[in-house]
Amino acid sequence: MKNEQVPNKKSHIILSLLFLGWCLSYLDRMAMNVGIVEIAKDFNLSPSVMGVVLSSFFAGYALMQLPGGWLADKFGSRKVIVISIVLWSLFTVFTGMAWSLMSMIIIRFMFGLGEGGYPAASSKAIADVFPKKERTSAQTIMMSSNSLGGVIAPLIATPLLVWIGWQNLFFAIGILGLFVAALLWHYLSPQNMQVELVEEETVQKASFKDVLKIPTSWQLAIMWFGVSTVIWGLISWMPPYLVDVRGLDLMSMGMLTSIPALAGAIGVIVGGQLIKSLLMGKEKYLAIISFIIMIGSLYLLFNAPSVTLVIIYQSICMLFHGPIVAIIFSLPHKLFSKNVIGSTFGMINLGGMIGAFLAPMVMGYLIEVFDGIYASAFLYIIACAVLGIIAAAGLKPNRPASGGRKQEAQNLETI
Repeated sequence: MKNEQVPNKKSHIILSLLFLGWCLSYLDRMAMNVGIVEIAKDFNLSPSVMGVVLSSFFAGYALMQLPGGWLADKFGSRKVIVISIVLWSLFTVFTGMAWSLMSMIIIRFMFGLGEGGYPAASSKAIADVFPKKERTSAQTIMMSSNSLGGVIAPLIATPLLVWIGWQNLFFAIGILGLFVAALLWHYLSPQNMQVELVEEETVQKASFKDVLKIPTSWQLAIMWFGVSTVIWGLISWMPPYLVDVRGLDLMSMGMLTSIPALAGAIGVIVGGQLIKSLLMGKEKYLAIISFIIMIGSLYLLFNAPSVTLVIIYQSICMLFHGPIVAIIFSLPHKLFSKNVIGSTFGMINLGGMIGAFLAPMVMGYLIEVFDGIYASAFLYIIACAVLGIIAAAGLKPNRPASGGRKQEAQNLETI
């Protein structure tokens, strides 16, 4: 029997909306990381307490990764995606209403719980909407939104922060999120899902317990831990670093932080193309080289004599994080069956979000302990990147199965 195909126009609209959902989530996170400078003044926060505020989001976000993946597999991507966006949009609005430090921490934790279902559910939606051969490209495009969101977010959030204040900034982002949720509910309708017949998928069925037994899933989770520690460590503490240590004003800081994010978006897209063509089957070598270059650029960053070199080294770091992200989020579509994609991505993203949760808090503590010296904080994220190299060295990725469904089923046994 022939596969049922969703019209290209509809699938591209859905991919665009999923991409927009990621950008929106990134906009909120960047709004907090840009706004923390002003929030810290209003609430009189020390560096270690600033780290707790920034990490509170990731605590809720990390806790929701496995449940979010399971819910997406059980109830479908559409419901989980829309509920996630509605919840995080409401708590974005509540962020602007925070009246104390404790209220801010609780609201950001709840915001993380709300947003935590989106990553796995959006990856599940890729599997629901796109034929298997197109999923790697679609996933890579969607994940490039993380970096592209980092380009757009400072350009939007920083001027709005200056013009309307941090409270109104969160109100505006929350309202926008509700609009995006309505669009996704409309386009992720049942007739636009299930591009492959059920009997095509049942041959490859595996349980989430089977996925937990496969080393590749753990290795990808550890790699994502290392990358997320670096990226969210930089995103959380580069704004205060550029303002407090390098002497930039808020507007200049916001504009400059978009440059490394653009490099990151390019890295994800180029990395995705490389593992589809020239470096197919050699993903682990690309990951190891990329990690090494990231570590070198981080060391040069905190020793740089000028702001220009700081931005250049950060851009190099972000450029080479891109291929690693492409590898982490494309391999599961090649190696795991559709019925466990949500749970698999939930597990992998849990590893990344543990890193993202720890990074702002640990870095803030180190900065405070060492009297405002950032070198110790940068050394922490470098050490976590080294863990990523160790995990990548153990990867044994297979090429996409060329022997049909039988070979695809063997992937679960041979990784």
